[in-house]
Amino acid sequence: MPENVIDAIGTTCYHCGEDEGTMPVLYDDKAFCCEGCKMVYSILQENNLCTYYELNQSSGISFKERSIERYSHLDNQDVIEKVIDFSDGIQSRVHFYLPQIHCSSCLWLLENLNRLNPAILQSRVNFLKKEVSIQYDQKETSLRKIVEMLATVGYAPALGYDKLGEKRSSAQERSLYYKIGLAGFAFGNIMLLSFPEYLGLDAHTEGDFVQFFGYLNLILVLPVLLYSGQDYLRSALQGLRQKHLNIDVPVSLGILALFGRSAFEILTHSGAGYLDSLAGLIFFLLVGKWFQTKIYHTISFDRDYKSYFPMASNVIRNGEEQSITLDDVEVGDELIIRNGELIPADATLLEGAAEIDYSFVTGESRTITVQLGEKVFAGGRQQRGTIHIQVIAKVAQSYLTSLWNEEVFTKRHQVGLTSKLADRVATFFTGVILLVAFSTLVYWLPHDLSIAFNAFTSVLIVACPCAVALSIPFTFGNTLRLLGNQHFYLKNTGVIEEIASATHIVFDKTGTITTNRGAVLQYHGTPLSKEEHDLVLSLAHHSAHPKSRQIEKTLKGTGSYLPVRHYQSHTGEGIEGMVLGRRVMLGAHRFVMPSSGKTSLERGTWVCIDDDVKGCYSDEAQYRKGLSQVIDLLKHRFKLSILSGDDDLEAKKLREVFGHESNLRFHQSPQDKLKAIHQLQNQGEKVIMIGDGLNDAGALKQSDIGIAVSDEVNSFIPACDAVLDAAQFIRLPNFVRFCSQSIGIVYLSYFVALLYNIVGLSFAVRGLLSPVIAAILMPLSSITIVALGMGLSSIAAFRLGINGESTQEDDQGHRSAMTFVINQG
Repeated sequence: MPENVIDAIGTTCYHCGEDEGTMPVLYDDKAFCCEGCKMVYSILQENNLCTYYELNQSSGISFKERSIERYSHLDNQDVIEKVIDFSDGIQSRVHFYLPQIHCSSCLWLLENLNRLNPAILQSRVNFLKKEVSIQYDQKETSLRKIVEMLATVGYAPALGYDKLGEKRSSAQERSLYYKIGLAGFAFGNIMLLSFPEYLGLDAHTEGDFVQFFGYLNLILVLPVLLYSGQDYLRSALQGLRQKHLNIDVPVSLGILALFGRSAFEILTHSGAGYLDSLAGLIFFLLVGKWFQTKIYHTISFDRDYKSYFPMASNVIRNGEEQSITLDDVEVGDELIIRNGELIPADATLLEGAAEIDYSFVTGESRTITVQLGEKVFAGGRQQRGTIHIQVIAKVAQSYLTSLWNEEVFTKRHQVGLTSKLADRVATFFTGVILLVAFSTLVYWLPHDLSIAFNAFTSVLIVACPCAVALSIPFTFGNTLRLLGNQHFYLKNTGVIEEIASATHIVFDKTGTITTNRGAVLQYHGTPLSKEEHDLVLSLAHHSAHPKSRQIEKTLKGTGSYLPVRHYQSHTGEGIEGMVLGRRVMLGAHRFVMPSSGKTSLERGTWVCIDDDVKGCYSDEAQYRKGLSQVIDLLKHRFKLSILSGDDDLEAKKLREVFGHESNLRFHQSPQDKLKAIHQLQNQGEKVIMIGDGLNDAGALKQSDIGIAVSDEVNSFIPACDAVLDAAQFIRLPNFVRFCSQSIGIVYLSYFVALLYNIVGLSFAVRGLLSPVIAAILMPLSSITIVALGMGLSSIAAFRLGINGESTQEDDQGHRSAMTFVINQG
């Protein structure tokens, strides 16, 4: 016998935990069931990753009788392009579905893949979806090597699904249906086969008959216990291994207590047991879990796929430029992407000079030059002028949403009070319930063994902190959905708590409380020749700034477009480029004439051609409809300020609207705005910054809650927390109030959950509650909390006018306001 093979009776595999009775492989004084498990352990040990086993003992994936998969097809460039999400020639990004993910050890190992392969720059796990997103250096490693590495450590990706054109069905969802079906089948048949007990047959005269059906019931309940109930038992075991009492510990104790007592009574012929209660318990628990899963998936579907990500694009159809929402973009469409705009889908470059910043995808600001005919990826931002692209893949809004929620764009907010309370309840609840259960058992044992057993089991089952844990995701999830239907898009549920606890709101002026709609643009200065007219039109065409779009709209009926070279955009200042060999500039007076002093006509968008200032375009500020009402409602609760880069000609009018107690600052550069936000935070204020995202990206990022207002050109930055359609600006106070009411609904849910547990335990400790009734009440309490949170939040939305879809007028405004500019904060 080889030196590394021993006979170790009764040992379990150190890696996967399988109990084979005999462990044939020994390595490093540890026993393994096969060479595969030993190999994975050695890899983890060599890379100092054995913390994997400290988190969850024997948590690995078994390699016994597992064949090695071949991945040579992943060297094929056509296959690679179908699988990866992004590649800029230096870095690539890909995500995989890993059905093997099951515990915290899996999460820890998969987020430390860079220690196994240094070419992996970042790996992030979505535990609920069992997905891992990997960003890697494609010059140092390949897609095939990464997949082979994952397979080697027990996490072979499920390839050939959605990425290669096939629809993926959820194995986890199918498994839940099988478990419910098995438990329901056994529950019904055990009740049917328990008719000797129900009919009161005499165990002495009909003993063989009663025993036969008792054995049948015991056989029927075994697959229910070992298959349908395995998630609860496994979760409890893993929690105990981590020295953590999770909610599945008392549930598993109740399940095992019912089974143990029932098996004892049947095998010793001392009773019929409680197998109908056991099967019913597991069945109703699984039904409750199914209900929660379906509701959560419904909310997630609305969030990920029904216009959650607030973006659209300009498409050329029938020879004309049209603005359409993302769900209307089809493969083959020709899209126009202007300077600063986000690329919504994978596409091929048709026209223009593409310089793409993929920082939204990679987190690193680096510009990539793309040649005609080459591929551009969703999430990139055009940096220089206008390009035309042809869509080659359907828009994936869930992918864009996931990018928005990347850690690099997430602010370090403190955990909200509601979340802290939920965490504390979950921490102490299980220990308290176990104490109550064993105290009840000790009290009843001297008086009545049957009542003691029933009361002990009922206490373990009926008490449930799940209602507390479920209140936040379902109530806040419904809040996100309802606000999203009204075109107020929140990044995640944490933003709701942040908005509700804010103390100070800061507004930008231009593009935020003002609008270009209805404004009449006028030119002041030296009249422009036909050629100069075309020069200005052509330069303005490349910019997504509201003023540039307004100038283009005014001029394009009588002008023609000319090619622009060396286009540049200067944040907060203006734009410039070479048109027909002539230098053209559009922007602020200080931009086109930096050495001049102030003039009476400093206000407006100035035109400079070949260093000759021609004049400026200006209009009267048009304030948004209902601005006075919005400010009146907000200033009763919040401190208000204005930070504007414009002059102070409107100061008197704005003072009348905002009140003398508000702080109004003008001539503010982007850096000035950022410093002002920081000063307010140092004074203890929790700041909401509302801007258009063009010249205030830094302030939006610095603020506690950054809200970008979209109007004609939507200003979206990755670090903002919410996007508000400008057509919904008048409803901002109601949206803020709804967030606060959602917090109140969560607290009400906590109170109802506490009341349920008190009442349920009061009956259970007195032996007045049977285990099967407790099994019905436990998931019913969770369903009640889910229904309460979603129902009350829907009612609150209805009373505030936030229910349903937007009006036709709002939709028209929304559609024209859905072209996005992405700015780095």
